[in-house]
Amino acid sequence: MDSRLRCRELKSKVMSAKEAAKFFKDGMVVGTSGFTPAGYPKAVPLEIANRAKNGEKIGLTIITGASVGPELDGELSESGVMKRRYPYQTNSTCRNKINNSDINYCDMHLSHTPQWVKYGFFGNMDIAIVEAVAITKEGHIIPSTSIGNSNVFVEYADKIIVEINTSQPLELEGIHDIYNVDIPPFRKPIPLTKVDDKIGTNYINCNKEKILGIVFTDIKDKTRPVSKIDDVSKKMADNLIEFLENEVRENRLPENLLPLQSGVGSVANAVMGGLVNSKFKDLVVYSEVIQDSVIDLIEAGKVKFASGTSLTISPERLDDFYSKFNNYKDKLILRPQEISNSPEIARRLGVIAINTAIEVDIYGNVNSTNIMGSRMMNGIGGSGDFARNGYLTIFTTESIAKNGDISSIVPMVSHHDHSEHDVMVIVTEQGVADLRGLSPKERAIKIIENCAHPDYKEALYKYFNEACEGKYKHTPHVLSKSLSWHDRFMKTGSMENKESLSQNN
Repeated sequence: MDSRLRCRELKSKVMSAKEAAKFFKDGMVVGTSGFTPAGYPKAVPLEIANRAKNGEKIGLTIITGASVGPELDGELSESGVMKRRYPYQTNSTCRNKINNSDINYCDMHLSHTPQWVKYGFFGNMDIAIVEAVAITKEGHIIPSTSIGNSNVFVEYADKIIVEINTSQPLELEGIHDIYNVDIPPFRKPIPLTKVDDKIGTNYINCNKEKILGIVFTDIKDKTRPVSKIDDVSKKMADNLIEFLENEVRENRLPENLLPLQSGVGSVANAVMGGLVNSKFKDLVVYSEVIQDSVIDLIEAGKVKFASGTSLTISPERLDDFYSKFNNYKDKLILRPQEISNSPEIARRLGVIAINTAIEVDIYGNVNSTNIMGSRMMNGIGGSGDFARNGYLTIFTTESIAKNGDISSIVPMVSHHDHSEHDVMVIVTEQGVADLRGLSPKERAIKIIENCAHPDYKEALYKYFNEACEGKYKHTPHVLSKSLSWHDRFMKTGSMENKESLSQNN
């Protein structure tokens, strides 16, 4: 215990998770550590859920950094404790509750969340629960595998509960860089000009008088597995690499590129992982999540430094990663998401933003959150933070989904997250559409020709040509048909117009 809890005054605050759970009352606003899903509290949320399962009335607003594991999002949503959720989630139970309107969910840009907390837009924060590897002798908190909004929650919550997780290695101490941003009009420039700059402390400053309890646990992060790189992902990665190589040849990028940002999940991991076999070297990463592909790139000698706000390593690799952690430690840094997702820093460093789309329309608008316009998948996450402010903004997607019943290239997106003003490049397994400097009609031709699946290309051209016959020619649409593909899918299970196909045959 002494190596983990170094502050003598706080040893009297050690308690069980069940005892700590009693502090939570109906209607409270609770902030927790955790980001995609790493470094989140586990033992106390499980006990809060048990209280509800045993018949107690308790409903909470939950604010995190991003997605968290099943012990938090899963159990609190299933038990009915979670009534309101911010700013991002990936848990299936939580998602279903959101789509059934049992949980009020506000999907947010991740860089905005800390400022909303500071200004009280969510209301007063009653309690923060933060996972740590240790508490310093002064009472400061050393985070575990993520920072997210933890530093802001610790500062602004009335009370704090710390979960010291002994399954998280003490070797994590030293990789954190905690820097706090003032609120306007007192905000100063963030003094970060290189990815490997260290500008803060390796602990979260904490008023120890606010600590209600300290809970020891050894429950591991429930990170998500990532799929192996399949042929489609490899083609997307190859297309991306070819595009980047051409940017270097045209003197629009240096040979070692610019700092890379990547979204999370299997597709993003696979596309990023494709860089292992590229000629690029001395790369740096300035992103939210450091996942498997970044570790692969470090091991391959391609990436020399990576900055994020969480370490999200797949379950099958987690033990191996920890056993070799000292090999990576001098190449990694974790920062609060107010820094990792800062528009100021993304613009200053010239980040190459690579994120995943659910669907893209022929004019370059991107939907990254809602299936068929209404069913929330996960949330916008940090893609907007980087898309609006990156040097290059790239979105990747397979050209079809559901075994070809859905085209990811559509006449009009069913939900709008990223406008054509922010989207520069679309990459599918079919090819690349560089949209920079093109008019809307030029973008449509480029996207259909280069990125659409052959099974849908003719139908997309048919829609576009009919739209061009209308009165207004700048961004042509046939409004009565612009969402007909989605409507057809909802009615028949496929976007393909089977009657038209049979008539043509």
